[in-house]
Amino acid sequence: MLNIVFMGTPDFAKESLESIYEKGHNILAVITKEDKQQGRGLKLIENPVKKYAKSKGIKVYQPTKIKNNNEIINIIEQLKPDVICVVAYGKILPKQILDIPKLGCINVHGSLLPKYRGAAPIQWAVINGDKITGITTMYMDENMDTGDIILKKEIEIGKYETTGELWNKLSKIGGELLVETLEKIENGDAPRIKQGQEFSLAPMLDKQISKIDWNNQTSTQIFNLSRGLDPIMGIYSTLNGKKLKLWKINIKDDFEEEINEIYSPGTVIYVNEKKGLYIKTKDGIIEVLEIQPENSKRMNILEFLRGAKISIGERFE
Repeated sequence: MLNIVFMGTPDFAKESLESIYEKGHNILAVITKEDKQQGRGLKLIENPVKKYAKSKGIKVYQPTKIKNNNEIINIIEQLKPDVICVVAYGKILPKQILDIPKLGCINVHGSLLPKYRGAAPIQWAVINGDKITGITTMYMDENMDTGDIILKKEIEIGKYETTGELWNKLSKIGGELLVETLEKIENGDAPRIKQGQEFSLAPMLDKQISKIDWNNQTSTQIFNLSRGLDPIMGIYSTLNGKKLKLWKINIKDDFEEEINEIYSPGTVIYVNEKKGLYIKTKDGIIEVLEIQPENSKRMNILEFLRGAKISIGERFE
């Protein structure tokens, strides 16, 4: 078994930490981001990686910064890890840390590299309507997700699958693939595959992306955006000055062509408290299945329509 320093923060990383711990590897320490203030009382909340590490009696460090932090560098050097495992840590590691472990720093990434290098690979795969994605393990270097690939595991993305659902699925696969990767490293037969020159990026998501652009986005683009931003922030539009989040939608292609052509994008073309809400898009029609009004909960569209006043011809902005 290997001596490991683990670096990670969210539940996606916790699955990998749990997998290698249960496999019997010696977790020397966990390095994770600082606790965050949440809720009205701004209470400090421990992240999933920290919670799990504490439950297993593993030492936890939460440096405010990782670059040029001599204290944390000295701590890692004194621990003398065989490997550093990094999973959704949220900070870029400097060369001083990358050079410490004798067997290298290993990263678990939520895409099939070199596709979707960056902070939000799972979200962008769904937003872009990809049919396939997966997990990659790689040796880390000083650049962002450019290191030599060790292993990949490919899976299909379901037509209606959301980022949240895919995230949970990939987090478990990530843990399994990390265990397999460490086994190969320990046995001395881990491959090192150079990444190709063609790559794509998956940058952090800006909140502006969540606003529906009725005039320029197709039904499919709106549908994929709703899946990709669920449960992170959802997509939204405004109706009569009020913000509405459309959490679940479906593409409808069984309306008469004449009805489809009458209305401009964003217009309500049909509404009925027992049958639902339908909105015109640039190239078709979407059906709203789940919605969230301002300062309210996420709810089924029929529940919403029982108390809302929406008329055919009104337009979402």
